[in-house]
Amino acid sequence: MEENTEHVSAATPGIGIAAVERDTGLSKDLLRVWERRYGFPSPARDGFGERVYPAEQVEKLRLLRRLMGVGHRPGKIIHLALPELTRLAGDTATMPNPPAAAARPCEDLDAYLDLVKRHQSEALRAMLHQALVRLGLARFVMELVAPLVTRVGEAWTRGWFEVFEEHLFTEALQTVLRHAINTLPAPGGKPSILLTTLPQEPHGLGLLMAEALFVLNGCACMSLGVQTPVWDIVRAAAARKADVVALSFSSFLSPATVCDGLAELRGRLAPGIEIWAGGSCSALQRRTQKEVVVLAGLADIGTAVEAWRRRAAGPAAPATSA
Repeated sequence: MEENTEHVSAATPGIGIAAVERDTGLSKDLLRVWERRYGFPSPARDGFGERVYPAEQVEKLRLLRRLMGVGHRPGKIIHLALPELTRLAGDTATMPNPPAAAARPCEDLDAYLDLVKRHQSEALRAMLHQALVRLGLARFVMELVAPLVTRVGEAWTRGWFEVFEEHLFTEALQTVLRHAINTLPAPGGKPSILLTTLPQEPHGLGLLMAEALFVLNGCACMSLGVQTPVWDIVRAAAARKADVVALSFSSFLSPATVCDGLAELRGRLAPGIEIWAGGSCSALQRRTQKEVVVLAGLADIGTAVEAWRRRAAGPAAPATSA
């Protein structure tokens, strides 16, 4: 099918694909796939031949992403009109407060959410840092950050948080976590872990949380950040002499994207380098990933590290009698 695009003048108003990707959290590749497969979005072209998206299409894309976040499949909802999508989302796009049932599942998190909503970034960082000092890094990640990230994601899905508020939270948390990791003594132990995401995955909080736990488990870590091309991952793993490439996948990636990306990386990586994959993407749990260690949650990191060390040590020598 040919791409459904219209060539227009450079003066045509619209939003470029890079800005749409940042605004909606939907990757450029996914937008192009939807364009070919479903006929939506249907961008115009500016005078330079670049895609530009009308504001109403961007609004629909935001709603689609929110609905995907609560389990809807794009093929089932992408052809619905904007009012229908809004109703399907529970008409939450203009809600000033979260739904009562989801408002206070954990009292300890509400103060953080309130600071995000009031755009108090410095106070949010200070509060996160105080919790880090009080809990220690492991408990901070497992008992506060993990549920807090889930709550923020739910707030965005329900329309309580704007995109920029989600970004404000992410920036504050990344600052605190990165500082905590950098102040730890460099363990330099095995396995050597290379952390990143595939090009279609722009979300990096899960990666940073995993890095903190890997370091606490004595692993030597190097993070490439997000959206690293596969060949660059392969080259970095070789240069680093990595034992493991650890990847994070969010819930917004399609199963095909996840499986194809993992298969491509496995085919190009040296056989001795393991791939560990984790995150909220359901495809990791539903589909068997050939030669990939799937971590169901952050709590599995310590177990995976110890299992790798046992494998690396080889079989124990049999006991000899005197």
